[in-house]
Amino acid sequence: MPPAPTPQPLSQEEEAVMRALGRFMRMLPRMLDADLERDQRMSLSEYSVLRHLSETPCRNMRMSELAAAADMSLSGMTRLVARLESLGYLERIRCENDGRGANAVLTDAGLARLQDAWPSHLASVRRHIFDHLGELDLDRLAAALTAMTYDTASPCDSAGCAE
Repeated sequence: MPPAPTPQPLSQEEEAVMRALGRFMRMLPRMLDADLERDQRMSLSEYSVLRHLSETPCRNMRMSELAAAADMSLSGMTRLVARLESLGYLERIRCENDGRGANAVLTDAGLARLQDAWPSHLASVRRHIFDHLGELDLDRLAAALTAMTYDTASPCDSAGCAE
């Protein structure tokens, strides 16, 4: 196998993009979370779980699938679901085809809570993202960001590892 080519250093512009993108990836979830906490007394994780459930048929998902969709560990999801369940926003039910598994089901109260929080979250997303993009071609930006996330699989994705 021939040796891999030596990578070219980043240009000054590329380095600036890389650093800004890294900061953006770290800060955006914090900013969105802070706005939701301040305006709605709801965490971004809670909002994300309610949103994912609202977008599925029958408003339910298997706990492991919900954890993956929300980018959380299964134990973290279990704790979050217990909190949301105690607030009446969702219920846990046994999976029909697997007695060991559980589904999270969004309740009417949970959907109403999501709908109440949505305007605050939307305002936050606009303020922190779209208000800064000006005349940027959003279709090209979305395509580039999508391509970046599907460019390579992580080692665990291909090996089927658990987190």
